[in-house]
Amino acid sequence: MRWALVLSSSSSSSPSPCRQAMCVGRCSRIVGPCLLALGTLSVIANILLLFPGGAWKYLVDGHITKQAKVMPGIWGGGITVLLVATHITAVGWRCAGCSDSLCSPQAFLSAVLSKLALLGSAACFILSGVGLTNGPLCLYNASEHGHGPTWGYPFLDTGSQPDTWDTCLEPAGIVAWNVALFSLLLLVSAAEMVLASIQILNGCAGCLCGFCEGKQGRPTRLD
Repeated sequence: MRWALVLSSSSSSSPSPCRQAMCVGRCSRIVGPCLLALGTLSVIANILLLFPGGAWKYLVDGHITKQAKVMPGIWGGGITVLLVATHITAVGWRCAGCSDSLCSPQAFLSAVLSKLALLGSAACFILSGVGLTNGPLCLYNASEHGHGPTWGYPFLDTGSQPDTWDTCLEPAGIVAWNVALFSLLLLVSAAEMVLASIQILNGCAGCLCGFCEGKQGRPTRLD
């Protein structure tokens, strides 16, 4: 009587379903935490936009840039992405060595939810780009139009044609503040869109070959 270990992966030179599943599961465990980090960074950046220079009074007085008020970094690139990332991360770890009957539906769900993350991050990207292009709401000198200092968007006013970042009198340093944070939101949301797209493909692959990584073969008795 003798014993042998029969491995399904040795029956073909092409990548086995098990190896494909390992790649799918491992990808989810990488994409999920990355999206969690990016979503958190997006929320922080948008919160900072609501408090120029760390001051509360501009938010209380309503002197906040419109695109910052909409808070795309919180609901679009933030909360939506964080919820999806939590599910992706959980699925990636939960389905290591589990059954295909459980993993395939989870893979499909992760692909569907990743589309929501893609839409949320895309909305954040577009609104952040508009905010960066329009410039900040600030107190600036409009005396050439017969007015004193007024609140508005000087970079949208073609008559004023501001040529320096010192055009805004208040809040102090608001131009650099908006440029830095909206640029950060653009980069973060762009990375989120890439990762969400990868997870959509990864989830579809999981529906076909599963997330399971425990199918390494069973010992078979040979007489």
